[in-house]
Amino acid sequence: MRGAYHPSFVRIRSLSLLVLFAVLLGACGSKDAAGQGGGPSNPPVLDQGDSPIGTRPAVTIPDGPPPPSLVINDLEVGTGAEAVAGKSLTVQYVGVAWSTGKEFDASWDRGQPLSFVLGTGQVIPGWDQGLAGMRVGGRRELTIPADLAYGAAGSPPDIGPNETLVFVIDLVSVQ
Repeated sequence: MRGAYHPSFVRIRSLSLLVLFAVLLGACGSKDAAGQGGGPSNPPVLDQGDSPIGTRPAVTIPDGPPPPSLVINDLEVGTGAEAVAGKSLTVQYVGVAWSTGKEFDASWDRGQPLSFVLGTGQVIPGWDQGLAGMRVGGRRELTIPADLAYGAAGSPPDIGPNETLVFVIDLVSVQ
């Protein structure tokens, strides 16, 4: 009988589809192993060294005094296009004040990355200098002294005078 199925095959197929549907439905809105949900309103937060690109990093301020000059630390080396002066970069980032350890800004909170032209003064000098040479798909930590950030004036109310800043930045694209 061509086109007819044996009743046990129909039951197995129906049961398989039901199990697949239940698994997919159960995954919607679930929490990960750390008990944190995904999605834009509650992105997963991981330690910066273990964070895959595309997830919001946590920024940790080391003990001791801030460094006197720009510190560049590649947490993940990208393999895409290189960031060079004059090119438009799109990044995701988290910024933290060294003295307080408090986050003052994050593109992740706005639900969209930031775009700017590198080397043209559209961002603080620490970014113009610290992002040059980075490749798309990379994650870089920049520790930026006040003279390459907001200087003696700061940027009240969140960034005080002479504040060292720490950013973890993902390079999303170079145009």
